[in-house]
Amino acid sequence: MITKFVLRSTAALAIASLALTAPSAFANNHTKKSHAGMKHTAKKPVAGKAAVVPLKNIVETASATPDLSTLVAAVKAAGLVDTLASPGPFTVFAPTNAAFEKLPAGTVDTLLKPESKGALTSVLTYHVVAGKLTAANIIAAIKKGGGAAALTTVAGEKITARLEGGKVVITDAKGGKSTVTAANLMQSNGIVHVIDSVLLP
Repeated sequence: MITKFVLRSTAALAIASLALTAPSAFANNHTKKSHAGMKHTAKKPVAGKAAVVPLKNIVETASATPDLSTLVAAVKAAGLVDTLASPGPFTVFAPTNAAFEKLPAGTVDTLLKPESKGALTSVLTYHVVAGKLTAANIIAAIKKGGGAAALTTVAGEKITARLEGGKVVITDAKGGKSTVTAANLMQSNGIVHVIDSVLLP
């Protein structure tokens, strides 16, 4: 079960990107992001006081983001909705629909079949790291690591983060690379970083 993966994951690193633009739904919900990880507030007429607007959880935000509809379908097919909606916290590297389209023809359809649930779960948990991991942490970790930072996913396997051309690039176990296109998207139960390719364990 994924909860076992989470319990054994010891990662405490973060991911970030420089000069990035979030997908529309994320942008609408995170126009006042704080790199310090502070929750966002918005004023509305409630007895003359400012009311705190709670952040959505990872699943709620992804579900409201058209560019992440394939990821949401995959999370549902793998039965991971309740896990990713739980308190966590989690850091999710979220592939866009275009990222999934880069996979060989038929790959997504195959992964979404009931008989492929195990393989799909392995792929999805390879995109999740335990903890709420922010931009400053990953950049510091990359520098401390001499140009590379290894992150342990809840699947128990590693991905590697590097800075390339001023952007954070994630390399998977097969040598595939994915660039962070939107970083530090704070959620109530973690943080999301949008990536442009699917990571494969």
